[in-house]
Amino acid sequence: MKNQHIDRILKQWPYKPGDVEARITEGADGREVVQLRVDMGLLQMEVNGRPDGQRPGGAETYFDFLIAAAIAQGDGFELTEEQCSEADREFVQFYQRRICWLSLREYRRAVRDADHNLTFMDFCAKHSPSDEWTASHEQYRPFILFHRTQASALAEIDDGDAEKAIAELNRGLDRIREFYEQNDAGEKFEDDDLAERLTQLRETVRNEYHIDRTLEERLTEAIATEQYEEAAQIRDEIEKRKRPKM
Repeated sequence: MKNQHIDRILKQWPYKPGDVEARITEGADGREVVQLRVDMGLLQMEVNGRPDGQRPGGAETYFDFLIAAAIAQGDGFELTEEQCSEADREFVQFYQRRICWLSLREYRRAVRDADHNLTFMDFCAKHSPSDEWTASHEQYRPFILFHRTQASALAEIDDGDAEKAIAELNRGLDRIREFYEQNDAGEKFEDDDLAERLTQLRETVRNEYHIDRTLEERLTEAIATEQYEEAAQIRDEIEKRKRPKM
């Protein structure tokens, strides 16, 4: 049919190989949507819920649908081949939207979508029909953790709290290290390029904002050296900072 092409949009928004080209715009009804320019066209995604806007079985996401199915079936719930395929679709959709948020510096939204896939991966590992299918997802866990940690740290910097940014980077590095150790590959952490990039970001933040050690780092050191009185004082300071300002 005529007038259903997107020639004008593609001409005005050229594709740049190697770059993540994303933008936030409005749908026909005025709602906010996010678009990703790809090699032969573009992807349009909803900003909330499932990126394709679908509600599988009436649930907000397919993950939510599967949680309900697991609860209904009880012990012994195992994903079928069709459910595995649908889960894979949702993993990809949330990845595509996550890279859009990172490109657009919408860091809190990137954290939200990373958390969705990480939690979904935990569920899938528990109810997986095979070790092979589980491994096909788990291989990407360090990459998702990298994105999540980077986004969370940059969000804290945007909010003006460099110390929290360093704390987020430390927690992310710990989670990546734990992943390798749980898979009997602890030595791989030292050679992991993503972990190295997070370490470099942490030291850059430390240098630019003149932070020697954060309170959390000082607390860890005090406990490790059995300086318990100092540790108690640091805990008090941490709790004091968590209290809302009047």
